[in-house]
Amino acid sequence: MLDKKITPLDKVSAYIHIPFCEHICYYCDFNKVFLKGQPVDEYIQGLLKEIRLTIEKYPCQVVDTLYVGGGTPTSLTASQLDVLLKGLRDLLPFVEGNEFTVEANPGDLTEEKLTVMKTHGVNRLSMGVQSFDDRLLKKIGRKHSAQDVYDTMKIVEKSGLDNVSIDLIYALPGQTLENFEDTLDKAIALGLPHYSMYSLILENKTIFNNWARQGRLNLPTEDIEGDMFDLAAEKMDKAGIFKYEISNFSKPGFESKHNLVYWDNQHYYGFGAGASGYLGTERYRNHGPIQHYLQPLREDRLPIIETEELSRKQIIEEEMFLGLRKIEGVSLASFENKFEQPLETIYASVLPKLKEEGLIKEEQGFIRLTDKGLILGNEVFQEFIQ
Repeated sequence: MLDKKITPLDKVSAYIHIPFCEHICYYCDFNKVFLKGQPVDEYIQGLLKEIRLTIEKYPCQVVDTLYVGGGTPTSLTASQLDVLLKGLRDLLPFVEGNEFTVEANPGDLTEEKLTVMKTHGVNRLSMGVQSFDDRLLKKIGRKHSAQDVYDTMKIVEKSGLDNVSIDLIYALPGQTLENFEDTLDKAIALGLPHYSMYSLILENKTIFNNWARQGRLNLPTEDIEGDMFDLAAEKMDKAGIFKYEISNFSKPGFESKHNLVYWDNQHYYGFGAGASGYLGTERYRNHGPIQHYLQPLREDRLPIIETEELSRKQIIEEEMFLGLRKIEGVSLASFENKFEQPLETIYASVLPKLKEEGLIKEEQGFIRLTDKGLILGNEVFQEFIQ
């Protein structure tokens, strides 16, 4: 139960989970609840108490990146956002100017909320756009329209906040290649520095998964799904927006520093209901249901439901399958520095086999996936789990 003190870490990032939504999308399996009737103010105070208790036990010198996700953080009122963000800045040793991201939904973001965010040092927004086709947005349970995206972007531009990312989902029910191309063109026309691109996954306990079992979903074929991703990569590349991770594209210098923490297998706090963290050699996860999360905090206890002590072998495996998600791959020098053993020694039998199969290559001191390897990523990752 994370009950032993760890040596203060030089640098840790922090993820803060806001589980409230004004609606539930048909494909979403994140830990979330309808906002109405929820103890939002108590949750915010509980979250700040969790941070206090955690920092006392597991201190760090610097919180390198902050990421407030959900759920829908912008479903909070401006005053609730103010309490939350002020609390984060008061409690965490965060350096002004470092990456501080808040997730937002088109239509939920107001000038007042943006002013609150900027006051507390938020300098990056991640918006769940998903599509520019109103018909498809309704089909997947989104409440915003394409016009809401444009209206929200006007508010964001007026605020002067220019580091904005949007999420798009492809291979949606009834989506054609032409339809997705139209969404891509409209997304790129916004001239943003970062885009995330995810294929629809039918997660357990989602409305879409139930519909799929009932034969009610008309999904594109795997070939069309592949064509959609190839089209996205081609169009992004032409626009000077480069793929730096399997699902993420950015202009140079605008890569998500927070997400790179995960892919580089670095340490991070996970605060909030259902959040996960990684400190020292332990991964941990909080209670998901709101009341289960709040009850330990009322008793001044951390709301952790499970921990896992990772072996050296597990940490090395994670280093590989997370690091290979990045287009640049895994640095041989960083790996050896971290584990005091060359990567080529640990994976002496795996590397030649994958190179021969054309799935990985060694370039400029990095082991990275080839184009073929990117397509068969999961199969490649499996090879590093021995």
